[in-house]
Amino acid sequence: MNRPQHWPRAARACVMASLLMAGTLAVQLASADELRPAYLQLTEVAPNTLEVHWKVPALDASQRLALDIRFDDKTQDLTSPLDDYLGTSNLRTWKIVRPEGLAGMQFSVEGLARTNTEVLARIEYRDGTSITHRLTPDAPGYTLEEKPGWGETVQTYFVLGVEHILFGADHLMFVFVLLLLVSNTRKLIVTVTAFTVAHSITLILAALDVIRIPVPPVEACIALSIVFVATEILHAQQGCPGLTAQRPWIVAFSFGLLHGLGFAAALGEIGLPQNAILTALVTFNVGVEAGQLLFIFAVLLAWQAIRKLPIPLPVRLMRIPAYAVGGMAAFWVFERVAGFWG
Repeated sequence: MNRPQHWPRAARACVMASLLMAGTLAVQLASADELRPAYLQLTEVAPNTLEVHWKVPALDASQRLALDIRFDDKTQDLTSPLDDYLGTSNLRTWKIVRPEGLAGMQFSVEGLARTNTEVLARIEYRDGTSITHRLTPDAPGYTLEEKPGWGETVQTYFVLGVEHILFGADHLMFVFVLLLLVSNTRKLIVTVTAFTVAHSITLILAALDVIRIPVPPVEACIALSIVFVATEILHAQQGCPGLTAQRPWIVAFSFGLLHGLGFAAALGEIGLPQNAILTALVTFNVGVEAGQLLFIFAVLLAWQAIRKLPIPLPVRLMRIPAYAVGGMAAFWVFERVAGFWG
């Protein structure tokens, strides 16, 4: 931070990286409702009989995304759907039967191809086995297999982990301010490792119900963690670096515990297959780490490329990224705290 002869290049890198980050966040925020996944659970309650739980993101207290489940012609409804709005989702519950057997049953999500979201489908059998499958706009249908596959659970939860970190604006912003704060490669490796270890600990503990903390305060504190690090960046740029700038891994580990609770909250909405809890939990966490490393690699790659551009910029522009990210996070703090009573 005390090498002013290199600041113009760093300023170019920070400004351009911030623009890339802002564009990504704008797209995410603009399509926030559609990026939330829908959830389908089919539970075998009797031979060839399933209880259907169909959870769809809601636009408000009375409207939901136009997504509907369609089963094949051999499947019949036993009960009429019951509708209920729970928070930001609409839940429909009913029972179906397929006299010829569940193997080979086909279902699809009507309207999925017109959205940016996806559907996590989980089928639970009476013997405790289960199948987990992702339905996407490109592949909105599925045919029930004779027996569930272990590999499919691994693939599904790994992809969910990657997607959660890459579409989690607050988590990406925290990683981004850590990159702005850290001044060398060794510190970066130690800092990212500390963040990874910390959020892995709380993710596992919360997912296994060892610890339980309400989600709204956790989300507010996650936003506050971004504000804190952004403020520390500004102090360091003004020649008054604190403990955070000197030992960023301490802050990364401390706030990483909070971010792990946020990951666990997202995983709690998805759910874990009862016969493969450890497998799903580990692969989800590995997916989160893979997505995090992918984001860090992309930012550093852009950083190195932009530093070579012959574009002179004032040193004061170095402060723009911290102000921009900190301002957005501060807005989230007030918004999320206000939501405590909403």
